[in-house]
Amino acid sequence: MAKSSPVKNASRSLTWLGVIIVACAMILGGGVLFANASWMPKLGLDLEGGTQIILTPQLQGNEKISSDELNQAVSIIRERVDASGVSEAQVSTQGSDNIVVSIPGTPDQSTLNRIKSSSKMELRPVLLTGEPTNTFVGSNGKKTAYPSPAPTLQSTPTAKPTNGSDTSWITPKLQAEYDAFNCASLKKDNTNIAPADKPLITCSNDLSTKYLLGPVEVEGSEISNATAGIATDSSGNTTGQWVVNLTFNNQGAKDFGKVSTRLYGYYSADSSDVRSRFAFVLDGKVLEAPAMQGAITNGEAQISGSFDQESATTLADQLKFGALPVSFKVQSSDTISATLGSTQLMSGLVAGVIGLLLVVIYTLFQYRLLGLVTITSLVVAALMTYLVIAILSWRIDYRLSLAGVAGLIVAIGFTADSFIVYFERIRDELRDGRSLEGAVEAGWKRAKRTIYASKSTNLLAAIVLYVLAVGNVQGFAFTLGVTTVLDVLIVILFTHPTLQLLARTRFFASGNKWSGLDPDALGAVYRGAAQFRTAATVTGAKRASSSREAAKRQTIAERKKAELVSSGAGSRSEKDEKES
Repeated sequence: MAKSSPVKNASRSLTWLGVIIVACAMILGGGVLFANASWMPKLGLDLEGGTQIILTPQLQGNEKISSDELNQAVSIIRERVDASGVSEAQVSTQGSDNIVVSIPGTPDQSTLNRIKSSSKMELRPVLLTGEPTNTFVGSNGKKTAYPSPAPTLQSTPTAKPTNGSDTSWITPKLQAEYDAFNCASLKKDNTNIAPADKPLITCSNDLSTKYLLGPVEVEGSEISNATAGIATDSSGNTTGQWVVNLTFNNQGAKDFGKVSTRLYGYYSADSSDVRSRFAFVLDGKVLEAPAMQGAITNGEAQISGSFDQESATTLADQLKFGALPVSFKVQSSDTISATLGSTQLMSGLVAGVIGLLLVVIYTLFQYRLLGLVTITSLVVAALMTYLVIAILSWRIDYRLSLAGVAGLIVAIGFTADSFIVYFERIRDELRDGRSLEGAVEAGWKRAKRTIYASKSTNLLAAIVLYVLAVGNVQGFAFTLGVTTVLDVLIVILFTHPTLQLLARTRFFASGNKWSGLDPDALGAVYRGAAQFRTAATVTGAKRASSSREAAKRQTIAERKKAELVSSGAGSRSEKDEKES
């Protein structure tokens, strides 16, 4: 005998659920065996501890960082950390000038580089370039260091410079400082500082070339996008060299177009005039200073150098999320312990177990053995949630904080709500006289609209909270959103199909008193022609209870007829009906 359509649908749904669970388990298992995945989800900063980095601004003289600049830097660094895939990180201010970055666990080197490299990008024209040392070969054939510039040398330009490439910037004192400068004094981790409207003496990032640069003419904040890729030649063939492609915003495109047009005027095939070069300066060091071989007015440029894929990607991500308003250096980097620890985690888990037990007790009391469907559904939902959280912990470095644990605990109640709505709809259909199979199908049609509307509201709230909040609150919103989606999946693929199958068993279909779906105990109303009645098999106290429940289910017409009967006005018509 062929299976009925509801049974086929139920079997198909349960099969799909099994496939999903097995697939998730295989993905996680494969990650554990062949990658760096773990069967346990990663924990957040408050539960595991991590690394704390304190950044302090590099300022000149008595210059101070403003609160707006500090908040802007916090926002940019937070975006960089999030872009690296690290979740549950905390970025905050310390005092009036420092920034504290706290990262859960042990971050990899690329993540640390994103944070420690402050990435203040400036684009400056080149005025002079030369050897990295401060020595020259004297008439005796020996190398001699340039003397420090005398304080009496002229330090103010004799003529007002008209643009960043004007040689009027090179005063006798500045020339002497450039001659005496040694790239070896510019340590890799230090930042060379100069006001944006003044020339800068610095070196290339590898300290192999010395530069005297003009004032800043394009700010790094005018870069709207940056991507890493492999360069191509004029024929479209790849060169194998990693580069960073820059896209400027409207103002940056105008500024860069104006500067590139001017510098192109200095260009010659032998590159004899260094003023045709434009230096990309990152944190006070020159990444690259290419000659301008044409006017670039479309707002797109390219940084090339000794990049590999990792360094190009890291730099692109740093610039993509904006240049910091000022440069920062690492003041300290320390390992920190968990702020809450295993005791608080255990307290959260105990709270979850208590909540789960209360749900179990309530469902068994209210729905008898039907409550076992709720319990089983919660177990399946817990398994799915565990697998999904563990996979996300591996793939996107999601970390479970105490706030995330709270989101999982709250989800127990939300998940139970779906089952209660469904069960009550089935009971309503049984009270209206339907068979159990019919009540399951009709109840599902009514319940799923309510469930979808409720879960959509929960999911929308979780999304809004995740977008607007930061830190641990995002962890709560994330777990709430994940469990909401899984809740709907479990109701569709497990709870409803399970009831479809149970409705065909003798125990539930016969309305056993322990099933929780006894039509007589629920006060079933069997409606006929302008009359209603409860089941004839109900007697005694149970009949009285059933009658009271049935009375609540009366329509307006039934209620009026009952009033007429009780007053005697309708006795004659009833007698006639009986005689007929």
